[in-house]
Amino acid sequence: MAPKARYTAEHAAAGLNARFPAIETWPNQFPGYEIVVDVPEFTSVCPKTGLPDFGVLKIRYMPDKLCLELKSLKEYLLAYRNLGIFQENIVNRVLEDVARWARPVWAEVIGEFRPRGGIGTVVTARWPRPKAARGGPKTSPRRNGGS
Repeated sequence: MAPKARYTAEHAAAGLNARFPAIETWPNQFPGYEIVVDVPEFTSVCPKTGLPDFGVLKIRYMPDKLCLELKSLKEYLLAYRNLGIFQENIVNRVLEDVARWARPVWAEVIGEFRPRGGIGTVVTARWPRPKAARGGPKTSPRRNGGS
């Protein structure tokens, strides 16, 4: 008898279709600089165990025509607080939404998640996506409002 899978496709996709608040933007005034947003108290919930996950998110990007408005970004990130979603999916979903709303020259999201059970995790995702990674479930940021 094959062992029962501990993690299911439902666990893996948990939180990816959640609706999040819009991230507002404002017109960029200067070319060629980098913005780093540090989120030292990020929280979410493991979709399998329901236990809280704690971490630090860093959002780095080079704005093109738009910059992220920080208050709306904070409200967006607070929507993860009680959401069951894997850490890898958090980082990739935040990247997709930053790319969708700000349309930056490039962006990077790094999630450094605190240890649970003795294991910490660091997840890094970059925009634009590497060509080899394209063609997966998400190939470009969604362009229409509301997620």
